[in-house]
Amino acid sequence: MPDLSNQRRLAAALLKCGEGRVFLDPASQEDLADAVTRADIRGAIKAGVIRRKAIIGTSRARARRYAAEVAKGRHQGPGSRKGTPSSRLPRKTRWIRRIRAQRALLVELRTSKKIPPSVYREFYRRAKGGMFRSRAHLSQNLKLAGHLPPESP
Repeated sequence: MPDLSNQRRLAAALLKCGEGRVFLDPASQEDLADAVTRADIRGAIKAGVIRRKAIIGTSRARARRYAAEVAKGRHQGPGSRKGTPSSRLPRKTRWIRRIRAQRALLVELRTSKKIPPSVYREFYRRAKGGMFRSRAHLSQNLKLAGHLPPESP
């Protein structure tokens, strides 16, 4: 079995890849042993005796499909969660969303004259104190206090 390290090195330079990716046809080893110039190696490449192997890597197809599903909201159940609820959505962000929604509701009710400014101010302070869980909870308390008419079914 002839030493083809020089041919492999020349082929790697011509194919613009590493020596590990150079495929030398085992059936043509005797002919390749005589190929000592770059021109000889070029001829062997043209003849298909020397080829560049494909890059072997890990396919990202499954990862991309999974990422697309996560973007749609799949795979987010309790078994997939690692962090605490506040690390996944910070406590402050939750507070900001909640208080802005409640304040917007209060402003809307005040501008549409459904509640007077005194009630607006009172419930604004309660909201700031964190008394209400949500807009619905705020509305429920306004109705219980008699400031909004109860909804008819």
